[in-house]
Amino acid sequence: MKSPEDHATVTLRDTQSERDHRRIVIDRVGVKNLRFPIQVAVGPGEPQSTIATVQLTVELPQEFKGTHMSRFLEVLQAHGPVLHPEDIEHLLGSLIERLHSKRSHLDFEFPFFLEKKAPVTGAPGLVDYTARFSATSDGDSHDLVTTVVANVTTLCPCSKAISETGAHNQRGQVTLSLRSKKPLPLAEMVSLIETSASSELYSVLKRPDEKAVTERAYANPVFVEDLVRNVAAKVIADPRITWWQVEAENFESIHNHNAYALVEKHT
Repeated sequence: MKSPEDHATVTLRDTQSERDHRRIVIDRVGVKNLRFPIQVAVGPGEPQSTIATVQLTVELPQEFKGTHMSRFLEVLQAHGPVLHPEDIEHLLGSLIERLHSKRSHLDFEFPFFLEKKAPVTGAPGLVDYTARFSATSDGDSHDLVTTVVANVTTLCPCSKAISETGAHNQRGQVTLSLRSKKPLPLAEMVSLIETSASSELYSVLKRPDEKAVTERAYANPVFVEDLVRNVAAKVIADPRITWWQVEAENFESIHNHNAYALVEKHT
């Protein structure tokens, strides 16, 4: 029986590096749906620990039969557990170098939490959100799109206008994606969304808080169209943001369908 040292010195056939004769470049090949622990800066203060669902890919030249999947994991492991948007460029460069490619791409999607205090009693509670970093590099230029998904409350302006008492409201989901001159804190992106709705959501509400949130939403009705326009107006006014897309989906409470709207900056 061979020892581990003997196995280490055996030359094994590298089928991935063999030539392929179909002359077709593969745009993206790599690993997907990988869960990996990371720490990410959400705002001021210490990084927050979370678990990301990761996709790492590179462009495969037409002459290569396959890529080396283990190398993606080696690059990720070597990077370490702390992820900042500023580090993504280095990670993309490492993929290009390690996989001998011209272009690399990554997606990191993960939950994060913000502590929010109830509006009247100040009762603290954690609220969860979703973020995604989607980035591409060709070695010379780099592109990063940051996405935040947040839930909000919307109250129907039409229902309020035509009803003698009350108005229907529902939970809505807003997805804000943007490119910026420098990375925006995730907490700041959440604030852009929540201040555009009828009301933000909380995890802990006592009766005085519930009254305040209900009355706030009633005083600030928004259609799904208003919601995306409100967010768009805020990002348009921010000189740090160079491109953006905002979409909203209201999970209707009196209809058997959802309401949806999307607006995007076109360049």
